[in-house]
This record gives sequence, structure tokens and C-alpha cells, in this order.
Amino acid sequence: MHWVYLILAILLEVSGTTCMKISQGFGRFLPSLGMFVFYALSLSSLSMALKQIEVSFAYAVWSALGTALIAAIGIVFFRESINPLKVVSLIVIIVGVVGLHLSNTTH
Repeated sequence: MHWVYLILAILLEVSGTTCMKISQGFGRFLPSLGMFVFYALSLSSLSMALKQIEVSFAYAVWSALGTALIAAIGIVFFRESINPLKVVSLIVIIVGVVGLHLSNTTH
């Protein structure tokens, strides 16, 4: 169940960040409200995941996958630029999370 909480935390954080963009600097009420609600729920869900997952790994997964998802949303829905350096940088972030996970494996 802790992985479900972590995945939910990621999706809620991405929703909050998307609402932040849509709110136009708190200029629109509902997206601004949504941002606060989604972030509160995301942090609550992350807190539940931390009962079973190490904080270093859970936070790395939460932030890295959230970053990758919001970058994809920015490219697809907000027509942000994409270039090789951006793609490579996102891959490096994800590889870093995998490295953190592998470093915690006991031999």
C-alpha cells in the first residue's frame, strides 16, 4: 500500500504544479485553490508512504518522477520547448533515483 501512497503523492503534486501554471500567478481562483488542495493531499500521501519507504528514496522518487511528468505536461499541453539537453537532463535525474535505490540494496 505504501507504493500506492507514493504514486498518489506524485500524481497529486503534478496536479498541484499544473494548477499553479493555470492559476496565472494566483489570478484565477479555482486553479489557485486547487494548487493548495493538491499540494496538501500530496504531502499527506507522501507522509503515509514514508511509514514504509526510506525518506531518501521516497523523496527522490517523488521529486524525480514529478519533475519528469511536469516537464512532459509542459511540453505537451503548454507547448514548452524540448531539446536534447532537456531530455538528457531528465534521464540523468531518473538514473540518479535508480542509483539511490541500488545503493540501499544489501549484499
